Amino acid sequence: MTRLRLKTKISAGVLFLFAMLLLVGVMGYYSLNKVNRAAAAILEDNYESVEYAGIMLRVVENWTGSDSARRQFGDALLRQEKNVTEPGEARYTNALRQDYEAFLRGDSARLPAIRASLTGIMDVNMKAIVSKQEKTRKTADKALLYIALVSGLCFLVGIVFVYNFPGYIANPIRELTEGIRQIADRKYEQRLHFSSGDEFGELAEAFNSMARKLDEYEHSNLARILFEKQRAEAVIGSLKDAAIGLDNKNIILFANAEALQLLNLPESALVGKPADEAASRNDLLRYLIHEKNPAPIKIVTEGKENFFLRESADIVHNREIIGHIITLRNITAFKEQDLAKTHFIATISHELKTPLAATDLSLKLLDDERTGPLSGDQRELVDSIREDNRRMIRMVSELLDFSKVESGNIALQVQAVPPADILRYALETVARQASGKEVDIHTDIPADAPPVLADAEKSAWVLVNLLTNAIRYSPPRSTVNLTVTDEGKMWLFGVRDQGKGIDASFREKIFERFFRVPEADGGKGTGLGLAIAREFIEAQGGQIGVESEPGKGSYFWFRLPKA
Repeated sequence: MTRLRLKTKISAGVLFLFAMLLLVGVMGYYSLNKVNRAAAAILEDNYESVEYAGIMLRVVENWTGSDSARRQFGDALLRQEKNVTEPGEARYTNALRQDYEAFLRGDSARLPAIRASLTGIMDVNMKAIVSKQEKTRKTADKALLYIALVSGLCFLVGIVFVYNFPGYIANPIRELTEGIRQIADRKYEQRLHFSSGDEFGELAEAFNSMARKLDEYEHSNLARILFEKQRAEAVIGSLKDAAIGLDNKNIILFANAEALQLLNLPESALVGKPADEAASRNDLLRYLIHEKNPAPIKIVTEGKENFFLRESADIVHNREIIGHIITLRNITAFKEQDLAKTHFIATISHELKTPLAATDLSLKLLDDERTGPLSGDQRELVDSIREDNRRMIRMVSELLDFSKVESGNIALQVQAVPPADILRYALETVARQASGKEVDIHTDIPADAPPVLADAEKSAWVLVNLLTNAIRYSPPRSTVNLTVTDEGKMWLFGVRDQGKGIDASFREKIFERFFRVPEADGGKGTGLGLAIAREFIEAQGGQIGVESEPGKGSYFWFRLPKA
């Protein structure tokens, strides 16, 4: 006799339970739909008639003879005439129509008859409502009884099914679970011994076959070595970036296809060779092994310049470094975008500077009285335009400097410069701005200070930028302190203001390009000044930073080496 498959058993049981649920659902739907139709009939046939009669009765009781009252009563009467559903309701409705029309013609004696007709309509419908509600209740009680009987029967059948059916599945699964635990503990001699004609029998056979093969594989050193080798080759082959692996003795373990293509070497010339020996015949490999500079590398492949970023990572096993891997990440697309952005900024800034300079010259001509006197209002407009034009010129100059920084074309003329010369140039530049805001600048510099080794123009530009910001964010009639301090091998230039200060979360970001402190009230800018200042100072071998707290002002500083 053919045994039922596990799938057939489960399907039959599920279909049986589904049939029971479907039976209960169909009976419930039929009964509830019947009750719902009866309730809807009450609402449509009777409640609406009672509502219309009530409206008309209220209008009659408060009759004013206005057009609104006539319209309200007429609309309700018309709806009632369309909703006559009960015996005797038509007689009251017809009488109501006749009495109402006579009443409108001036027969006020018809008013009691109108009330009587309305009362009759309401009584007829109320009695019908009571009758229909009783029928609906009986229908609902009968439906509940049938649903309860069928539900109880289904519940008993389900209990019997749930009690007996799990035995077909639980015991084999329990034994299978125990077998899997044994396999997980590397006890590959474990076997399953239950047998049946369903899927569990097939599962036992497959499990035993798997355990047997695992046992054979576990005792095969060759299989283990081949597996590890295949896994390593798969990992290396899946890398899209050039990768070279070395052990802790600096022997080259592997090099993927990308690395071989860039090095222009066959695999036999690298794998298994000491790194220094292989690098002696290849400049790029020698650079990758010995150079730690994180700057991008330019490599020409197939007649095209490509840029790569060198990255390295240690290979750790059991908390011990057993080698390291060097990768070259292709950043050509990002480099091209960056160059395009830099060229765009440089071109636009250069094109803007010419019309701005022409505008500045025109403003100077307007100041000359030989071109004609200006009224007070005109003078204010010219001054406003001049300030905006100068701000635009400063922004364009910053963008030009930024493009030079981005392209790496910072031309430095480093020489021995007295710190006092840098201060004097900066103070002369910001004198007008400080005077306009009534801000005093106090300087403190040691007498006969030895020279600083720096580019005078770039260093003065940085100091002007710091002083400009300090004046901009300082309250009127306050003081900005400019100090030069001897720190042994370095000169420390510092600018301290009495402004609002900078929150700690922004202090590290203000030297980033295009960043501006949110809600700053010192006017709009490009957000490039401090970023360019950092580039200028670091290019001269110095450092730049800030110390600030909200409400206590800010202290910007930079260090430059002594000559």
